[in-house]
Amino acid sequence: MILSSSEPKGGARERLLARLLEAFGEGLPSPEVSLREIAARTETSHALLRYHFGSLTGVLAAMLRAQRSRDNERLFAAARQGTFDDLVVAIWRTYTRPERLSRIRGFFHVVGLAAYSPEDFREFIDSLDDLTQMLASLAEHEGLDAREARTTATVTIAAMRGLLLQEVLTPGVHSADAVALILRIRGARG
Repeated sequence: MILSSSEPKGGARERLLARLLEAFGEGLPSPEVSLREIAARTETSHALLRYHFGSLTGVLAAMLRAQRSRDNERLFAAARQGTFDDLVVAIWRTYTRPERLSRIRGFFHVVGLAAYSPEDFREFIDSLDDLTQMLASLAEHEGLDAREARTTATVTIAAMRGLLLQEVLTPGVHSADAVALILRIRGARG
């Protein structure tokens, strides 16, 4: 089925994005596949993908934003009932599941491209702060002032992203131990 380009852009784009997410599940298409291959898998046209997302990278960025938004909703629900440390562990478990490997690779691919052309990835870049805000809120709730809570959350997320990159490049290098170390260092400071 091919979506009509005469429909309102927002509605058609969101339906197309939903089809992409359904077709690829928790993963992402590889940056080596073409829009035509993705279109075939989602039973749409590459022209519609290009119209709504601009390029393969646009498809990847939109999918990542949507997947991360869903993850963040679940993580936020868990955060309401837990501590800063509980949320850090939940984030790590969420993103280190084996079925998420293609998404993590795609994340670093898009982040690398965004570093060169931030204006082309503004929505994606703006969405990167969600987990930091959640963690900062928990840190404040646990007694840190706003500035220290924000700094603690920022450093924690940066360390976790670095560990995820390490996990992608050199799997099985005991990154879970490093997450525990991050939490111990944070505990020692508090």
